[in-house]
Amino acid sequence: ALVVRLVREDRPRRVFAVSRRAEALEAARRMGADEALTYDDDIRGRIAEATDGRMADVVIEATGAQAPLDLAAELTRVRGRLVIAGYHQDGPRTVNLQLWNWRGLDVVNAHERDPAVYTSGMEEGVRRIAAGTLDIDPLISHTFPLAEIDRAFIAASGRPSGFFKAVVRPD
Repeated sequence: ALVVRLVREDRPRRVFAVSRRAEALEAARRMGADEALTYDDDIRGRIAEATDGRMADVVIEATGAQAPLDLAAELTRVRGRLVIAGYHQDGPRTVNLQLWNWRGLDVVNAHERDPAVYTSGMEEGVRRIAAGTLDIDPLISHTFPLAEIDRAFIAASGRPSGFFKAVVRPD
């Protein structure tokens, strides 16, 4: 949802969000997604329809799972950009290299490894939140006192119904 917000502010464009979770789709809508689709929807058909069959200029995969990575490649147009923001650290992945090669995809790994660069990005985010130019309140579904941080971690990993993101505040 935060990626949707950041993409929307860069310049006007049509933004689609895809998720299996209703909470994520609602948050994406609140943050500016034009359409929010579930995996039960005809995602390929909807993107093809919206782009006159060309598919998407840029697709950002942010799940860290194999099936969404495969779908992301299918949604990216010829000479389009596939941005891998998902954390794929739970084992090897396979890719349809024939498709990636045929479409001439520009594949971008969005995981910065230079501590100075990612620290700068975090500082910019904090500055924007403090200045009110980046509102994350629509993303916060739960708040926990520091004394209940164990509950916060359980909620974050279990993602109960209604949970999206949580804030842990000092007691």
